[in-house]
Amino acid sequence: MSADIDPELIELATKLFDFARQGDAAALATYLDAGVPADLTNDAGDTLLMLATYHGHRDAVAALLDRDADPNRANDKGQTPLAGAVFKGETEIARILVECGADPDAGTPSARDAAVMFGKADLLELFADY
Repeated sequence: MSADIDPELIELATKLFDFARQGDAAALATYLDAGVPADLTNDAGDTLLMLATYHGHRDAVAALLDRDADPNRANDKGQTPLAGAVFKGETEIARILVECGADPDAGTPSARDAAVMFGKADLLELFADY
């Protein structure tokens, strides 16, 4: 990190990523409504949406998507939130992501590839229309 970055800004970003990991949908909504970018990323390229998805927080995922978080934004490893939902077995979150435009073929591995790899027939059925 650059020495030019305000330590208070780093502290705020850390707090926001913690809200996503903990599923604090109300706090995330408040900060996003105040102007924090919905696609804020950490040093690994993980968005708030990726972290909320990976940790299984449906309400936080919905709050982020309602505020225009990009459901197809991949992290630095090429992983998308939808692939993360498949990997973690978060079927309900996967459905929400697909309803909001997540592409099952985006990323590496894609959500579709992960569903095949983990034998998730229900998710493959969900992805069938794409």
